[in-house]
Amino acid sequence: MIGSYRDVILAPISTEKTTNIMAEGNRVVFKVKKDANKTQIKQAVEMIYNVKVLKVNTLNVKPKKKRVGRYTGTTSAYKKAIITLAEGSKIEM
Repeated sequence: MIGSYRDVILAPISTEKTTNIMAEGNRVVFKVKKDANKTQIKQAVEMIYNVKVLKVNTLNVKPKKKRVGRYTGTTSAYKKAIITLAEGSKIEM
């Protein structure tokens, strides 16, 4: 159970790949809570940023193995949401 809209959206993702996604269309990329569904993500973005959302695509990012010296571990797994905004809607990052 998710309490608030602010609990759904964790952080914007700013990488080279997401910058290309944002440049080619009216889309933004967020790191979201793992148990959030597309409807909850859409409602949260619309309420927090006061924009109109057309479509939400989600994907689960799997952990990657990392090594520092003799110590091994993994990065954390998370859920990523690519949000397509309506024409005229914009989120400044």
